[in-house]
Amino acid sequence: MATWGEFESDAPELALRVRRLFDAGRHKTIATLRADGSPRISGIECAFVDGELQFGSMTGSRKGADLQADPRFALHGPTVHPVDGSESEWPGEAKVSGRARFVGPLPGPADADGDADTEADAPAPEGDLFVADVDSVVLTSLDPSATKLVIESWSPAGGLRRVERT
Repeated sequence: MATWGEFESDAPELALRVRRLFDAGRHKTIATLRADGSPRISGIECAFVDGELQFGSMTGSRKGADLQADPRFALHGPTVHPVDGSESEWPGEAKVSGRARFVGPLPGPADADGDADTEADAPAPEGDLFVADVDSVVLTSLDPSATKLVIESWSPAGGLRRVERT
């Protein structure tokens, strides 16, 4: 397992492209394991903070209970569909898998200088904060001629790999 920062250090170009895909939309999809071992898909938001990939769950959510019981997860970035006729410009899809490490309660809302947010007197969210211990990162895209599927992957043990499929 590695932190997001360790992945960034080891494969900076891939990390930048994956992060851009994750930042392209607010909502991601996370897969967790239910108590009976069956898969669960949930919507989620995440953030890159100080070299860590962080995400949370609301108090009492099944997603949070899943992660507390079995920390394995797969996180899929927002889906951006290729534009007909411009397939070679498609940025691809990104996935991160690993184990979610519980770090404590979600922090309250704050503005850029760290002071409590006073706008609209928003209550602090209640829930759990998790940090991703990264096992693998995959970016799937098309080659420049849009005739081959390009799968770039990284893991702490295997490093960076690239496979092209027709």
